[in-house]
Amino acid sequence: MVMAKLTEEIHLMTLVPIGVIHTPYKRLEDIPRQGRLSSEVCVIEVFSEYLTGLMDIEQCTHLFVLFWLHLGDRSRLTAVPPHDGREHGVFATRSPNRPNPIALDIVELLEVEGNRLKVKGMDALDGSILLDIKPYSAEMDCLPQAKIAWQDAFGDE
Repeated sequence: MVMAKLTEEIHLMTLVPIGVIHTPYKRLEDIPRQGRLSSEVCVIEVFSEYLTGLMDIEQCTHLFVLFWLHLGDRSRLTAVPPHDGREHGVFATRSPNRPNPIALDIVELLEVEGNRLKVKGMDALDGSILLDIKPYSAEMDCLPQAKIAWQDAFGDE
């Protein structure tokens, strides 16, 4: 009974786009393997009705950016990371192909111009839908002891 109610509620879940991401990456093969490997300046455009939500954001040096991977394959439950060559469950990887193709980048905030945030560190396809922005805090969010055991021999995914 509880599972039926939960399933019903899940089907009613709605995400609201709050903006669009502008990057130089027009094709999937243009996107860097990880945003932090890119020195490209990208622009996060927040829709005007959410402008008030940007109050004081210029006081943040880094941000979490959540966005929708609209070309992700939602039926995939396994992935083969390029540096590893072995199959893993998608929840143990950073594959863009997953049941809910939500991406998370940590970006450096360079400049704020109204509803436009200039950032470095994005790995989003141009035109990706912005879902949310949150401040990154090294004190709260950095966990130096965190590991991915299968990945240790191959470096960051």
